[in-house]
Amino acid sequence: MSEINEQLLKQIIEEVIQEMNGNEKSQEVVFKEEQTSQTASSSDWFKSVGIAKPGNSRDEVVIAVGPAFADSQTTNILEVPHRDILRQVIAGIEEEGLKARVVKVFRSSDVAFVAVEGDQLSGSGVCVSMQSKGTAIIHQKDLQPLSNLELFPQAPLITLETYRAIGKNAAKYAKGESPNPVPMMNDQMARPKYQALSALLHIKETKHVVIGKPAEEIAVTI
Repeated sequence: MSEINEQLLKQIIEEVIQEMNGNEKSQEVVFKEEQTSQTASSSDWFKSVGIAKPGNSRDEVVIAVGPAFADSQTTNILEVPHRDILRQVIAGIEEEGLKARVVKVFRSSDVAFVAVEGDQLSGSGVCVSMQSKGTAIIHQKDLQPLSNLELFPQAPLITLETYRAIGKNAAKYAKGESPNPVPMMNDQMARPKYQALSALLHIKETKHVVIGKPAEEIAVTI
């Protein structure tokens, strides 16, 4: 997709304005007990199966996704389906002989802090974190939140092949290897071209943050 979908951009702007113009109560973060029993998505392929527990298997890599992933947002910034993205990351992990485990984080929409919660749940201590718009990071639990093993900040430049390579490298780190960083395309126009849409998608995801809500274990059928 070479150009921003103008209709999508208008729709997102309208939704954000409506939310901002809502009453003050609608903007308060409320943690209700019944929320924990709701599935992360109504989709048949992405379902919550309860609160995520710390793993004890050193051959697992956690994929931690943001609070709007496969729910209010179902594609990344280029309209690539989340299902396809997860399929590639999982395939990359499995190609290295490790297991992928998906969790959904609600306490933050920041890719680094989603990663921190994810790697604390990972048996290997390694996590691939993804925002709904597509930004990704490979993180390890002994690192500070803003440190990382690899960072992929420009979602418009991340292809499905790149997501697969991210999964492979995460698995390699989990095995104690030191792989070469995943190569990324370089397009100086990507940031100004997609900056407004990126910011709006992040605002929409942040609306789904629930302070204090634990991460959920996700059953993925792909």
